[in-house]
Amino acid sequence: MMLRSMLFTPGDSQKKMDKGATGAADALILDLEDSVTAARRPEARIMVRDYLVAKQDRTTQQLWVRINPLDTPDALLDLAAIISGRPDGIILPKVDGPADVTTLAHYLDALEPAFDISSGRVKIMPVATETAPSIFALGGYKHASPRLHGLTWGAEDIAAALGASANRDANGALYFTYQMARSLCLAGAIAADVVPVETVYPDFRDLAGLEAYAVAGKRDGFRGMMAIHPDQVAIINRAFTPTDKEIMWATRVVEAFAASSDGVVGLDGQMLDMPHLKQARRLLDTAAQSEWRR
Repeated sequence: MMLRSMLFTPGDSQKKMDKGATGAADALILDLEDSVTAARRPEARIMVRDYLVAKQDRTTQQLWVRINPLDTPDALLDLAAIISGRPDGIILPKVDGPADVTTLAHYLDALEPAFDISSGRVKIMPVATETAPSIFALGGYKHASPRLHGLTWGAEDIAAALGASANRDANGALYFTYQMARSLCLAGAIAADVVPVETVYPDFRDLAGLEAYAVAGKRDGFRGMMAIHPDQVAIINRAFTPTDKEIMWATRVVEAFAASSDGVVGLDGQMLDMPHLKQARRLLDTAAQSEWRR
């Protein structure tokens, strides 16, 4: 199952979790970190666990949980509380690098058997750019853990960590440091052979801006995107779903190579080689995975 859209929902709000379930997001991220105050986390853990237990059919929508950072006491409390609900994956915030993913994987290795969960079922996706050290580690995730499903990034926490007063200009464009973090996250995910996931678009009222950002994300190589509001989901899904025109072109590329014994083929006046074939096959695979949501 592909993850075009991953919608954050506060783990202490039954109403918002239920609303997320009625929408078209490919995954919900039940949040125990930033959207939940420390005082409400014990209650939120119970709510998230109960929600996971009640929603065991994940054929049309996966359920992930964002826990608290590993260097806080809350992280293990989060995991111990929610693992019995069999989450599809864990979003790990504020990592410094691949070692944090490996540590979380060891925790999951210990917890899964205790709850009769098949080994390796729970995947991991770190928010891989939220601390200063993390920027230097983005190329090192390849051997972090077989549980690693993807990498995503964030522009807000790293700005705070660096002491920046802003991360975007007056037009909403990211400043260089944050463009760099985005690009390195994308390259790091591909280097690790996992899914690159675009960060949130923070102005949830600006749907035109969101569409342009999501389209740019797909163009640059991201396979999906985070959302912070249900109104963003349809736009994100549309942006990351291959169009009929793209599918037709990719099909013709694959057919052209199948009919040739050469490593290079000509199509509509263009010379195509192996990278074009690889891209076409990936697009068709994405289209097949997203067909049930079209």
